[in-house]
Amino acid sequence: MSTDHHPDFYARHADLLHQAVERTTDRCYWTPYPETPTDSAYEGGASDRGEALFRDLLDRHFALDGHPTTGTVPAAEVSPYGFPLGISYPHLVPEFAVATARTAATAWRAASPDVRAGVAAEILARLNAASFEIAHAVQHTTGQPFVMAFQAGGPHAQDRGLEAVAHAWEAQRRHPATARWSKPRRRGGPLVMEKTYTPVGRGVAVLIACNTFPTWNGYPGFFASLVTGNPVVVKPHRRAVLPLAITVRIAREVLTEAGFDPDVVLLAASGPEERTAPALATHPEVRIVDFTGSSEFGDWLEANARQAAVHTEKAGLNTVVVDSTDDYSGMLRNLAFSLALYSGQMCTTPQNILVPRDGFPTDQGPRTADDFTADLGSALDDLLGDPARAAATLGAIANGGILARLEEAAALDRTAHPSRAVAHPDHPDAVVRTPLVARLDAEADVKTYTSEWFGPVSFVIATDDTPHSLRVLHDTVRRHGALTACVHTTDDGVLAATRATALEAGVHLSENLTGGVFPNQSAAFSDFHGTSANPAANAALTDPAFVHGRFSVLQSRRHPTAEEHDDV
Repeated sequence: MSTDHHPDFYARHADLLHQAVERTTDRCYWTPYPETPTDSAYEGGASDRGEALFRDLLDRHFALDGHPTTGTVPAAEVSPYGFPLGISYPHLVPEFAVATARTAATAWRAASPDVRAGVAAEILARLNAASFEIAHAVQHTTGQPFVMAFQAGGPHAQDRGLEAVAHAWEAQRRHPATARWSKPRRRGGPLVMEKTYTPVGRGVAVLIACNTFPTWNGYPGFFASLVTGNPVVVKPHRRAVLPLAITVRIAREVLTEAGFDPDVVLLAASGPEERTAPALATHPEVRIVDFTGSSEFGDWLEANARQAAVHTEKAGLNTVVVDSTDDYSGMLRNLAFSLALYSGQMCTTPQNILVPRDGFPTDQGPRTADDFTADLGSALDDLLGDPARAAATLGAIANGGILARLEEAAALDRTAHPSRAVAHPDHPDAVVRTPLVARLDAEADVKTYTSEWFGPVSFVIATDDTPHSLRVLHDTVRRHGALTACVHTTDDGVLAATRATALEAGVHLSENLTGGVFPNQSAAFSDFHGTSANPAANAALTDPAFVHGRFSVLQSRRHPTAEEHDDV
């Protein structure tokens, strides 16, 4: 399909794209998308307008103009804040979704990387304009508190999407579109060839999204696949369809305006009893799979979706090593907030906190493992004592599985600081829980702390000393994986040893965080999220390896015509 007489989105966003590429190189702070949810940062009235748009979506069928369908997915999403969304969606069986995407892809695949990057940048611009609508959708499908839902579901997710666009666009521009190859010969003129180089997408991509961070974790794969010339079938989690349905709606609108078939992007929502992700991921025509979620299904995808390039971000045992600190209060505040943020329902929330049994030095005197456990509990109480502040930090429990895990942790009978229910001031039916902290032993409780307890459950684990803590860090991460690790120490030798351990284990490390940066946060264009160096993931958001497997560079070559040869 020709793009003549359609908007030149590349020209509109070229400066932004070049800036984004530069930031992937220098790794400095940068964002084009304001993270503050205020009308001063966005167009006047954006907040009220976004909430109104969200409310208008409730209790009706979600409209996707021209979207193919094989039926209707009945309304099943329930807000963790206590009410059903009442939204039904178009249904697509896997076979039809893949066939439709393949048919739609021809013109998209033939477009230049510049054109595709421009379309992607325009999609991101419109997603940014819809950040308030998306924030409410994220809040009421994931349970995130509103400000977090706005930031992580909106601008920060858009940052990650643009980062993927930059990597994908730059990777395709590495080779020239054409080249003249001229090899000198002893006799006669040179041997001359005219060559072309064309980046070609691998084929249909499937995005299998998670319940807790559907956009933040979903946008990198979505945009990396699009910009490299692949159609994308979006398979949202059944409890968090709406944020990605809005994304698909906006993407299809931009594709249509740019002159492409909107079926380059499809929504493949599924009913409560359906399991369509395995069929989509293993379809012989699916060439790319992006997944965020459980280790069990991620491992299954890596083993069974053999026809596709599979990118997984799973789960792991995020670990903190406490050796010493010169800011004990700051360390406690930082850890308490990290455990409480979104009720620990983050793949980067610290789970295992390793502390020398007999104590460690602080600016407030020595603290044993038991002292530290009690002090961490007090820091949590200070942070979450006010119900309004607690609700704004904790959000709501996303699903019953997390509640069951919390009850299982309490039944271990090792609780040092119990979880408690919090009444949400605005949503009385919301299920809100504070973190549970249990006190374990590194030798006696291996089976417990080497399992993942996703949600508001963390363990203070007594070790013999810091070298013992580092051995536990190394062994658990190497075997079970982690997305992040932390150390608190005033000793340069311990810091060097921890860095070496983290490199050997293959995990990103945060050092002595006591201020406004927390171990469960990562910034696009600067921080890598995930790594293929340990079992918690096989890809990083976002690096060149994340995009290179999504396309191939195909060449054609020929001898020049006589007229062309005269120009050699």
